[in-house]
Amino acid sequence: MKAVERITAWGHGNITAKNRLTFEITKEPYLTRRGDCIIAVNSSKGSSDLTLNFRRLAGRDDAKISVTIGAGGLMDTAFGWGDPDLTFEHSTDLVARRSSYQCSRTFMIKSNKAASDLSHELIQVIKNPNQKILITLIAEV
Repeated sequence: MKAVERITAWGHGNITAKNRLTFEITKEPYLTRRGDCIIAVNSSKGSSDLTLNFRRLAGRDDAKISVTIGAGGLMDTAFGWGDPDLTFEHSTDLVARRSSYQCSRTFMIKSNKAASDLSHELIQVIKNPNQKILITLIAEV
């Protein structure tokens, strides 16, 4: 079984992508330099906006999750896992974590990448506030 989510978001001049533990996509339009895990703003979806089908599949301990981030002809993909304790309750944020820590913002745990691991060329492109970012989440079991 497979569930696919397509999300649009935008770049921002304060994207640094220096965080070594997580990466985040947010519906919020603003970003300070302190938000070093945020890689996209003005997202079309937060955790609670994901479809029921995606949430059901990603809520299984055998769910494999991939996240592909594309902008300006470049792309990068991170892989991780779902878990029965994921709640998908946050209205604005989607967070992928290297660890197993979970909260209402978490949509993927045990990610093979954090913000600092993403393509440096891609990060340079998404620092442009006029850059549209296409994000695809896939949960599979």
